Amino acid sequence: MNNQKASLLFCIVMDIIGYASYAIPGLGEFADIIWAPISGFIFYKTFGGWKGAFGGLFNFVEEILPGTDFIPSFTIMWIVQYMGGKKTTTLRSYN
Repeated sequence: MNNQKASLLFCIVMDIIGYASYAIPGLGEFADIIWAPISGFIFYKTFGGWKGAFGGLFNFVEEILPGTDFIPSFTIMWIVQYMGGKKTTTLRSYN
């Protein structure tokens, strides 16, 4: 498995873990209190730099707020990093 596929799989698993807190009714919001800072930290360490810091903060807020766990923040950042990076590189070559 190449590096991009492995990192995409990791991001999908992280988003599924975030969703899983709602699998047990009544436990979801309590689990989010524990999971939100862990998820934000993992997000920062995974993506690094300003994207990791901003995304980690966004991920923390998304996990801690009720009803927003459906946002796949890890997967969205993977798309931005791997799909958006190609466009950025192309644009920079024209400057």
